Amino acid sequence: MSTAPALPTPRRPKKAGITGKVWWPWLKRVATLVFFALVTWLLVEQGRAIDWQEVFAALRAYPPALLLGAVALAALSLGLYSSFDLVGRHYTGHTLRAPTVMLVTFISYVFNLNLGSLVGGVAFRYRLYSRLKLDTGTITRILSLSMLTNWTGYLFLGGLIFAFATPALPPGWKMGSGGLQILGGVLLATAAAYLLLCTLSRQRSVTLRGHRLELPSGRLALLQVTMGATNWLIMSSLVYLLLQQNIAFAAVAGVLLVAAVAGVIAHVPAGLGVLEAVFVALLSHAMPTHQLLAALVAYRVIYYLVPLVLATVIYLVMEVRAKKLAPGATPAEVATAETSR
Repeated sequence: MSTAPALPTPRRPKKAGITGKVWWPWLKRVATLVFFALVTWLLVEQGRAIDWQEVFAALRAYPPALLLGAVALAALSLGLYSSFDLVGRHYTGHTLRAPTVMLVTFISYVFNLNLGSLVGGVAFRYRLYSRLKLDTGTITRILSLSMLTNWTGYLFLGGLIFAFATPALPPGWKMGSGGLQILGGVLLATAAAYLLLCTLSRQRSVTLRGHRLELPSGRLALLQVTMGATNWLIMSSLVYLLLQQNIAFAAVAGVLLVAAVAGVIAHVPAGLGVLEAVFVALLSHAMPTHQLLAALVAYRVIYYLVPLVLATVIYLVMEVRAKKLAPGATPAEVATAETSR
């Protein structure tokens, strides 16, 4: 006697809210709102920490030509740093257009200055480049080359200044000129070691967090050091100009380099207070404190706040255009579309 085959039990429809990932677009919107709320908070906090009457008084006292020169130097520095990832473009051989790469680097650098390296230098690069279809290994190599460009240039310029143009330290400091010259020699030796490693090493690759990184050629490493040192030199020139050349350039550059490391160690967003504290501690014997602070406030406005507003606006425009052009388009993809016209 035959029996009829058992019919399959109909499955109950799954809830769209769980399997359909309806929550994902909302999560992205919330994350975006939180991010821009953080940027807004940063702008407000920096604004509250600034004595705007002092800023306006200091700016009014500056000759217009000096302010124009400061803005030009800031633009030159930001433009140069935005080209750092072009070294990574040549190194990895990816095919993103140069304007797109520079735009990603500019946004990342500005948020790096104001929110720290994990948010700006790292998170933004991974987010934007991944949406531009670069794989994680390529992004890691680009990021590594950019960081090396910045810090090998720092080592080279710092070594030159501390070893051969040793700035005068405040009276009573334990480390004298001899100590700074030794530090300068160490910095120069480290930069030279990197150049020699890239030029002469037979072991051409290292592994970083599971990613295989090839050493750049000696010529590319030399370009990195030159670009990085030039950018630190331009930043130093900007502060020197805002101090109206009342302090020796070597002293200004040396203190800025010290303040940069202090800001990284302190993990304070935008180095708030750290930059000012280092300059006051090291240069108040050479210039009145209120004049130092006025110049540093102007520096923050020109090099930090104005570029942050610009980078935020650019990113918001990219977001809006992405939604208008295509539902699935990303800001980074919109940037590629715009620059390819």
